Amino acid sequence: MNNTEMTKTTNEFPNKLYLTDDEMPKAWYNLRSDMKKKPDPLINPETGNPVTLEELTHIFTEEGARQELDEDTQFIPIPEEIQKEYSKFRPAPLIRATDFEKSLGTSAKIYYKFEGNNTSGSHKLNSAIAQAYYAKKEGLTHLTTETGAGQWGTALAMSCQKMGLDLTVYMVKCSYEQKPFRREIMKTFGGKVVPSPSMETEAGRKILAETPDNPGSLGVAISEAVEAAVKTPATKYVLGSVLNQVLLHQTIIGLETQAAMKKYGIKPDIIVGCAGGGSNLGGFMAPFLGEKLRGEADYKFIAAESASCPSFTKGEFKYDYCDTGRVTPMAKMYTMGYDFIPPTNHAGGLRYHGMSPILSEIYHQGLMEAHAYEQHDVFEANTLFARAEGILPAPESGHAIKAVVDQARKYPASEGESDGPVIVFCLSGTGFFDMVAYGKYNNGEL
Repeated sequence: MNNTEMTKTTNEFPNKLYLTDDEMPKAWYNLRSDMKKKPDPLINPETGNPVTLEELTHIFTEEGARQELDEDTQFIPIPEEIQKEYSKFRPAPLIRATDFEKSLGTSAKIYYKFEGNNTSGSHKLNSAIAQAYYAKKEGLTHLTTETGAGQWGTALAMSCQKMGLDLTVYMVKCSYEQKPFRREIMKTFGGKVVPSPSMETEAGRKILAETPDNPGSLGVAISEAVEAAVKTPATKYVLGSVLNQVLLHQTIIGLETQAAMKKYGIKPDIIVGCAGGGSNLGGFMAPFLGEKLRGEADYKFIAAESASCPSFTKGEFKYDYCDTGRVTPMAKMYTMGYDFIPPTNHAGGLRYHGMSPILSEIYHQGLMEAHAYEQHDVFEANTLFARAEGILPAPESGHAIKAVVDQARKYPASEGESDGPVIVFCLSGTGFFDMVAYGKYNNGEL
C-alpha cells in the first residue's frame, strides 16, 4: 500500500512520518513576513524610540540583530555549516501515538514531533547552533546566557564547545539546586555555570541584598547575563527563547512537521505546544500559522502554559522590560510584570514573566487560544504518555501533553467510529534530568 492509499481512510494513518536528509528545510520561515499587523517594535527605554540595529549589536551578534529586526524576508537561508550540524540529529521523527490514543480511549489521531533526540534532550539545540555559529563568524570569543531548567544552557554549552567559544551560564537558582545533573553536563561541555541571582554582577548583588533567599527567575538571570556580556571584551549575550531570531531558528521544527504531513497526505486539525517564552511553540506553529494568515488553511492552535507563570491567561498585553534588572529593551508582550518572581516549580523553562512579542500579537488577534495547567496534572499526563509511548517527557513538554489529553477526551472512541480530529503536538524535550520531580510526584509529595 503506498502513502496515498494509506490515507484514504481515517484508520490507515502511518505510525511514523519521516523526511529524508535531502528533504530537510534549507531555510527558516519568518512568520512576521505574512503578518498584516506586525508585532510592535522593541523600545529603547532611555530614548522611548524603537531600537536600532546599532543599538541591538551592543548586546547581540550582528546577524542575530539583523534577524531580530527583519519583518519582510519570508525565508532566510540556513548556512551550510548549520545545516551540517543539524544533520547530526535532524530531521526529527513525527510519530503517531497509537498506544497513547488507546490509553485515552479517543477517536482522535495524535501525532508528536519528538525533539529530544540529541544530548541536550530538547529543541533548544536548533537555535544554540545558529547563535554560536554567528558569534564565531563575527570573531567573538565568549558568550553569556541564562537558563531555566537547563536545556538551553546545555544546548549552548554543546554549541560553544563545537565552535570554540567560552560560555558563562547564569542558571536560575531553584533549578540549579533541583537539577544538579543539568549543570554538570554544561560543565562537561566547558561551560561555567553560576547560580542566579549571584554575587558576580551588580544586578545579582542588588537582588540578593533585598531578598537573600530569592529563588531566582529567568528575568533575573537575563539581567546578570546581559550585564556580564556588556562588561566583558569580545563577548555577546544570546537568549534561548522569546526573541524573534530564536523563533525563526526554531521554525525548522514546524517546517519539518508541515513537510512530513504533506508528504503523507495528512492534515492536522489541532496544533499544540507548551508555552514559556515561546521558542518551541512559535517555531512549531509558525508555518501553519502562515498558512492561516495567507488564507490557505485553517487550524486550531493551543498554547499550554504553567499556572505558576500564566503570561497568556493572566498577564497584561503591554510594553514591559524583558528582564528584572531593567537593562534590556522593552517589548510589547503578554507579561506578568518584569519584577514577578514565579513560585518554584519543576518546569523551570516555563518560569519566564513574559511571552514572545510575535506570539503575543498572534494571541491578541485571537488566532490562538491558551490554557494554564497545574504541575500535578501535568505530571499525571506525562505518566500516562510515558507508560503508553515509552518516552519520558520533560515537565515543560508535559503541559502540551496535558492540553492534548483534554482535547482528545472530547472525542471518545466507539466501535466502528474513527472520526476524531488529527492532533499534532511538539514533544519539546525529555525528562531524564528531572527525576527529582518525578520522584516527588510518584511519592505524592509534588
